[in-house]
Amino acid sequence: MRILAVDDDPIILELLAQFVDAVGDHDLTTAPSAMAALELIESGQDGPFDCFLFDIQMPGMDGIELTRRLRDTARHADTPVLMLTAMAEKRYIDNAFAAGATDYVTKPFEVTELKARLHTAETLIAARKARTRKIFATQTVSEGVNHIEVYEPISVYDVENVIDYTAMENYVAQLSRQSLFGSTAFAFTIRQTADYHAGLSAFEFFSMISDVAEVISDTLTGHQFLMSYAGSGTFMCITESGWRPDMKALMDAINLSLARTELYNNDGQRLQPRVCAGNAVRLVWKNGDTVMEAIAAAHASAEEACDLFAKTQNNYWDLGQTA
Repeated sequence: MRILAVDDDPIILELLAQFVDAVGDHDLTTAPSAMAALELIESGQDGPFDCFLFDIQMPGMDGIELTRRLRDTARHADTPVLMLTAMAEKRYIDNAFAAGATDYVTKPFEVTELKARLHTAETLIAARKARTRKIFATQTVSEGVNHIEVYEPISVYDVENVIDYTAMENYVAQLSRQSLFGSTAFAFTIRQTADYHAGLSAFEFFSMISDVAEVISDTLTGHQFLMSYAGSGTFMCITESGWRPDMKALMDAINLSLARTELYNNDGQRLQPRVCAGNAVRLVWKNGDTVMEAIAAAHASAEEACDLFAKTQNNYWDLGQTA
């Protein structure tokens, strides 16, 4: 991989050069500041880069703002960004992932940890290249985007607080290492996702997913949250600040907004996606495997709600019942 490391501490850059040399066949370029990094990236003389390692606290522009600037470029809209920082406070973690970070490593770190994170970045890069799905927020979806599996997570760009699914997994892993007071997981699943997937082109399906993501994000405005598309029509959300969402009210608000949003396929036929909401699962005092189990439970409950809705709609007897 071609890697760009950015840190204002020359000792850290020297250590990274030694670490990267020890963990694999990588080509490392270093920059002493965010502005120097942007100049390198924009000049293209050492790029394009396959992966970035950013410190957070740097003079002039910090690593979080650098990540945000990077995500605004077409070339590096989904290039892995690993934050390597001494900042372990949750607010830094939240802000970094919200800006577009892929992973987060706190200093001091071991060679084995860096090796594992770089391997994860390599796997992510290889998977994206194999799917030929470089979809940029600033461009039309390319002709190379000819198929998306229904179960496949999709990177949604240019929607507030929506992050890549791999980043969401890494964010949850960071939460599991800290106090989870106030954190809650919940999910929404688009009804009849398989039917939409079968009847739409890859571009149309991607566009619908992006539009639904924007509606959900707008509905959650005013709350601290991160969201990701997990595949199969399901959006995973993690909210903070002790908010305990009313899932029925949220579902109704999202569906009302979707009903007012005019979405069409390429033939001019209107699309009318609606969502089902799962259960809100508190993450208080959970860590490690129990956090992942709670996330999985929130995910599954949304898909189960969709299955139940479909059965109810298709069963005349059920339709005649009252709650």
